[in-house]
Amino acid sequence: MSFDHDALVLFLALFALYSPVAALSSYLPIVRPYTHPQQLRLAVGLVVNVAAFVLLAIWVGEPLLELLGISTAALTATGGIALLFAAIPLMRGTSETPPPASDDTGAGPEPAAPAAPAAARSVLFSPITFPLTVGGTTFAFGVAASADVGGVTGRLWLSVAAAAYAVVTGVTLYLSGHVERRISDAASAVLDRVAGVLLTSIAVVLLTNGFTELVLAAVDRS
Repeated sequence: MSFDHDALVLFLALFALYSPVAALSSYLPIVRPYTHPQQLRLAVGLVVNVAAFVLLAIWVGEPLLELLGISTAALTATGGIALLFAAIPLMRGTSETPPPASDDTGAGPEPAAPAAPAAARSVLFSPITFPLTVGGTTFAFGVAASADVGGVTGRLWLSVAAAAYAVVTGVTLYLSGHVERRISDAASAVLDRVAGVLLTSIAVVLLTNGFTELVLAAVDRS
């Protein structure tokens, strides 16, 4: 099998695992509080994070996991736990909203100013990069592909595939911002609930798969 074919297979595998259409809807409630320039910076930051993550898996993934004593199953389960914390408030419709402000004139509450969103970098790593975009399975794909090609030339081709995949994720995140700006507040609230259900489902799958693989690995060692 040629090196460029291996790279194409890796890209297609990562693309199918990522599923841009599903990922776009998952990003919507997260990018909503941010301005267009902030969303653009998030997209660029995601490209950098994803490229670094997959390149790390390709070049030093296997020895790194052995050194740290961490399995891809443990990464998958951890991603599920992290995602649950972000997804459940959305699903229940209990995400933080600012309380109404009142003045001292007795005229009743005044409209509350929208709460300032957290710094964009606070959501870039988690949950946007990990686990919504990359996770234990993504890392495992990179490690496995690197083991198949072996040499430096093959890994360079895989690095090209990793960069192309990173660009796809960044474009998807950027497009989610455009979609978000074109829907009403009522539709946004509904989409928040739907996205919360979707994200919670993804989190449960990640947890189940991760813990199942951990249990099977423990059984094999016993």
